[in-house]
Amino acid sequence: MELLRTLLEREQRRRDDAMAEWRETQRMAEAAREQADSLVTYRGEYRKRWAAQFAKGGAIELVRCYHGFVGRLDQAIASQQGVVLQADQRVRAAHQRVQQRELKVATVRRLIERRQDSLLQDERKREQKQADEANQRRAWASRQSMAGAAA
Repeated sequence: MELLRTLLEREQRRRDDAMAEWRETQRMAEAAREQADSLVTYRGEYRKRWAAQFAKGGAIELVRCYHGFVGRLDQAIASQQGVVLQADQRVRAAHQRVQQRELKVATVRRLIERRQDSLLQDERKREQKQADEANQRRAWASRQSMAGAAA
């Protein structure tokens, strides 16, 4: 039984470690999403600010710089969205590991419960056997004393 309790403790530690990893991957995925959202917001603000500037007129060289920067922003956004997708995949994988660990913990708990039930049944059977034997001895002793009194 002690071995099963040790196994349960080990599986619980592994599950707790997996849960901590899952929470960390969730935190990292959220940070990646926030970064992507910030880049998209910045691009929108940047375009809006320069649209007003270009409405007043602007040098062609300035327009080229603007388009070059917006292009790099688009690349950064696409790259960050890739980071978000990878982070989401890591979250799902970590969640699967948590579920697997939870299953192992539950399995060991069921095994312990079954073992305890079996030990309890064995103990009840022993007690019943002892009670039956004691009753038989009393009945035999009672018959012996009646037979001795009759003689």
